[in-house]
Amino acid sequence: MSTGTPGAIELATVSKSYGPQPVLSSASLTIERGQFVAIIGRSGSGKSTLLRLMGGLEAADSGAVRIDGTDLSALTEAQRARHRRKDLGFVFQFFNLIPTLTVGENVELPLALNEVPRAALRERTRTLLAELGLAGRDDAFPEDLSGGEQQRVAIARAVVHEPKLVLADEPTGNLDVETAGPILELLRRTCLERRATLVVATHSNEVAALAQRVISIRAGQIVDVAP
Repeated sequence: MSTGTPGAIELATVSKSYGPQPVLSSASLTIERGQFVAIIGRSGSGKSTLLRLMGGLEAADSGAVRIDGTDLSALTEAQRARHRRKDLGFVFQFFNLIPTLTVGENVELPLALNEVPRAALRERTRTLLAELGLAGRDDAFPEDLSGGEQQRVAIARAVVHEPKLVLADEPTGNLDVETAGPILELLRRTCLERRATLVVATHSNEVAALAQRVISIRAGQIVDVAP
């Protein structure tokens, strides 16, 4: 049963395997709206798989994944695509910016896909880029930016359409230590101000220390990590 909590993520006895290798085995988890949750675990433990299940990018073999009370398995592929476009934001380790688009065009993309009017689209993009310290960089291309600047653009693109849920897979794994801390804090604060739930998969103890809640995947189960 769903918790009925607005914006909650719920996994109910979810199992997922790749061939003979089980990743999740009847695993359950509930995350409340607005929480910042870090997922830790060794490489191959299933952190990225868990994010993909939450994002509707993959389907569970059994069990239910519910976002805002909606069972993703009950949606058609077109409905899942609309859900991702409207309600989700993604931040990736390697930024995944489109090199042939300017900074502004990269950030505008989720708004354009959601058919936001052009004038509002450009205003929201400029405002957010300024908030993230990238004022005046609209017309630059990704290759002209530092790694930290590219990650800030990726954060802007993930939150510009005001999603309910932001999923970040090793978002600072490609940055040096000096850059990673401020970027993570920026991501945390940007989501908090928008009441977006933030789920981050990470190897970093520094990242986990910023989270309100830390969970781990062990032997196919999702468990809370003691403070």
